[in-house]
Amino acid sequence: MRGIRLSARAAVTVVVSVLLAAGTAQAAPAKYARHADAAAQLKKAGITWTSSGKCSNRDKGTCTSFTKINKATVSGIIAFKKASRCKVVVTAGSEKGHSPGTYSHWNGYKVDVSTRYSCTNNHITGTFKKAGKRGDGATLYKSPAGNIYAREGNHWDITYYNSKA
Repeated sequence: MRGIRLSARAAVTVVVSVLLAAGTAQAAPAKYARHADAAAQLKKAGITWTSSGKCSNRDKGTCTSFTKINKATVSGIIAFKKASRCKVVVTAGSEKGHSPGTYSHWNGYKVDVSTRYSCTNNHITGTFKKAGKRGDGATLYKSPAGNIYAREGNHWDITYYNSKA
C-alpha cells in the first residue's frame, strides 16, 4: 500500500487540526506588557484603582499592578462598568500575594473590586446567578458570559474567562 503524500503546508495543517481537536494546542491570552497601558484603558473607561502600598510594582503584594494582566480581563471589567453603570474601584490586579493557579491574579485572569459601593454589590447579586460557595466560603455568582464573581469580605474577586461582563 502506498502512503499519502502531502505538501509541507498540508502536513502542518493536519497536525495543527489534530492538536486543536485533542485540546492540546491553546493560544496564550493576550496581555498588557506594562501597567501603564492597562491603566490607561481603565482610566479612559472611568474605572479607578487603589493600592495599600501606593504603588504598581507587580512583585510587591501591597501594590496594585496591571503588568501582564490579560487584555480580556481589562475588557471584562470595562464591560461590567458599562453594563452596571456603577462606580468601579479596582483594589487588586496581577501582583504577587494572591492564591496560585491557572486562573489566578498572577496569571492575569483576576481583579478585585471594592464592595464599598452598593451599586456594584446590587448589580452582581441582582443580575448574576448564584453559583454556590467556594471552598473558602466565598459566595459565588456567575455572569451569563461565564465569569465568576466571588464575595470576599471587602471586595469582589472576579475571574474573567473572556472579555464580557
